Amino acid sequence: MKALLRGALAGAMVVGLAAGAYASDDLVTMQKNAKEWVMPTGNYANWRYSTLDQINAGNVGKLQVAWTFSTGVLRGHEGGPLIIGNVMYVHTPFPNIVYALDLNDDNKILWKYEPKQDPDTIPVMCCDTVNRGVAYGDGKIFLYQADATLVALDAKTGKVDWSVSNGDPKIGETGTSAPMVVKDKVVVGISGGEFGVRGRLTAYDIKDGKMAWRAYSMGPDSDILMDPEKTTMLGKPVGKDSGLNTWEGDQWKIGGGTTWGWYSYDPELNLIYYGSGNPSTWNPSQRPGDNRWSMTIFARDADTGMAKWVYQMTPHDEWDYDGINEMVLADVTVDGKKHKALVHFDRNGFGYTLDRETGALLVAQKYDPKVNWATHVDMKTGRPQVVDKYSTDHNGEDVNTKGICPAALGTKDQQPSAYSPKTGLFYVPTNHVCMDYEPFRVAYTAGQPYVGATLSMYPPEGDKNMGNFIAWDASKGKIVWSLPERFSVWSGALATAGDVVFYGTLEGYLKAVDAKTGKELYKFKTPSGIIGNVTTYEHNGKQYIAVLSGVGGWAGIGLAAGLTDPNAGLGAVGGYAALANYTALGGQLTVFSLPN
Repeated sequence: MKALLRGALAGAMVVGLAAGAYASDDLVTMQKNAKEWVMPTGNYANWRYSTLDQINAGNVGKLQVAWTFSTGVLRGHEGGPLIIGNVMYVHTPFPNIVYALDLNDDNKILWKYEPKQDPDTIPVMCCDTVNRGVAYGDGKIFLYQADATLVALDAKTGKVDWSVSNGDPKIGETGTSAPMVVKDKVVVGISGGEFGVRGRLTAYDIKDGKMAWRAYSMGPDSDILMDPEKTTMLGKPVGKDSGLNTWEGDQWKIGGGTTWGWYSYDPELNLIYYGSGNPSTWNPSQRPGDNRWSMTIFARDADTGMAKWVYQMTPHDEWDYDGINEMVLADVTVDGKKHKALVHFDRNGFGYTLDRETGALLVAQKYDPKVNWATHVDMKTGRPQVVDKYSTDHNGEDVNTKGICPAALGTKDQQPSAYSPKTGLFYVPTNHVCMDYEPFRVAYTAGQPYVGATLSMYPPEGDKNMGNFIAWDASKGKIVWSLPERFSVWSGALATAGDVVFYGTLEGYLKAVDAKTGKELYKFKTPSGIIGNVTTYEHNGKQYIAVLSGVGGWAGIGLAAGLTDPNAGLGAVGGYAALANYTALGGQLTVFSLPN
């Protein structure tokens, strides 16, 4: 296998692939180089872990700000930068600017790409104008714009190599997720479940942008790319047209199940893993049935898109518990047997461990003790056992169900966890929030909100904190330690070989804690609330920690969009009203290092 060639620009710019090699062949090698950060989640397994240990539990308290960079955009900054060679690639929310910064020349801007997008895209973006990052492969930087355009940029120059439309904002289809490069393809999802968009995952050819395959979340088996006899759920064939006969009439055509979260890939099994979101509408009585395959973990063949296995976590969702959170691939021993596992912290409040080869359910336990909408998950059927008191399906009656935990933004939303192979623990940013939920009847109109529920959010009874940062044992389904936070922890975590775990807070603090005990070792308040993902890299022999700050996202939508109605932002504005007392809008990259 030929390695990536290195160009002259900035000393170490990555250029095109040698003939006959897949982009992912080189990414598999590159992800092992801790000096770089070549994928949005660190590696294909979504570990968000670095073997760098220059910054460790003994000296992290001495961190200082090394340099900063203003993005020029004042909305929610999710995701984090890529570091390829001596170049850092930084992205922004709408209008989705991409900067290439030369780490060898005082972080000089090598190039800037700013797409021209219709501002009418903004009103159809559900929960702020966020973007979760760019991807790299084949000498290109891949940007998935808010208007659902996938763009391939030359990594050296920033010039457009090709672009393709993956959706239509006029009917509510938008792009917020980070793409993933797999073999000779670029994989992207779609946002817009609150507008009745039918979810799908699409793979495009990395060379020219031609569609390779598209797999829908619901509909006929041919649309889902599902073999009713070979695709399994918990070891049993799913049966013919499962994505049709669990819906009433043609509701599947506006069924939601969007795919705006994170994707992972196992090169040995050649399987892509991801989750689908809520069914549309939020009023459950308007869509009787299990609504397959919303709220589902998919394992798909990377070459064909065919589904090998599925697992639906929340059949007939009544609470907006999207299943889009990251799938972390790790070896986990359960009941004395080692498994190639998939670990997933779902919005519904359950932490799942599954065998990623077969889809067998191994562990399903609550990762916040206040979760009350279900008592447990039946390990034979895989179905959560719903508590009638917290059901929101009242046969068409508009009933305000109170005290449901978690709230619609889940015990964890898209903010990705981290996994340390050194400790064997998963480090999870969580929301500690409950809600009142009142459905109402809503009619579908293309391009208009298709929600059908009014929400209010607040901390669990008796608690003041709205978030926790936890360490999780996926083999037992147990919390090892938990740190309360005033607001939800909406940033992505980072674990390192230095026995340090990093995360950010909505007030704007970057925090470092001991990986084994959770003891706080360091904190620094950045200019705005952190909903970005902490990243690390090494340059000229020195380790750096980088994070985007810029309050926003669903939890911070009140600040980001200037909303004041407590029920606005799908209930988040009222729940997080106090956030304005601690931070303000911003858009900044802050980079830390140890003193010389």
